[in-house]
Amino acid sequence: MGRAGLTPERLTLAGAELADEAGFDQVTLSALARRFDVKVASLYSHLKNSQELKTRIALFALEELADRVADAVAGRAGKDALTAFANAYRDYARAHPGRYDAARFRLDPQTAAASAGVRHAQMTRAILRGYDLAEPEQTHAVRMLGSFFHGYVSLERAGGFSHTDVASQESWAWTLDSLDAVLRNRAAP
Repeated sequence: MGRAGLTPERLTLAGAELADEAGFDQVTLSALARRFDVKVASLYSHLKNSQELKTRIALFALEELADRVADAVAGRAGKDALTAFANAYRDYARAHPGRYDAARFRLDPQTAAASAGVRHAQMTRAILRGYDLAEPEQTHAVRMLGSFFHGYVSLERAGGFSHTDVASQESWAWTLDSLDAVLRNRAAP
């Protein structure tokens, strides 16, 4: 394939696919050029460097994940919303491991503030409103949920739960039940 049809958007999507196949750390302009059978120099008219490519993939992944979570939680509240949010997050990490890693890519503050990462926080806070948490409890809960989701998914992906007869799904459900109980218990009087 030649240069025809290359755009920043097409290169971003191809980079996201490459991240899922080979790992986000393997995404480079050289690897992308090989994918399109072009010279690396051909990509510089569309992307400044690998940093821009990785940033674009991160923004794409954040947007894609936010859309999935929003669809999952629409019309739900309380534990149902919490569970839908958590399951959408976990399912995305399983289906798109490289994109999931990209969503954790460190963005500069201005880019982060304009990204779908803001939607993630807003959706988490919307779910937590159903638990009637006042500040600073709500901020603590946002951090707790983010830490739990990321930690569980990361350990699961690394095979950390494959050493016992208890299925990972059982522990996932148990932990979501526990998180719901903790959040209900911390509600404002």
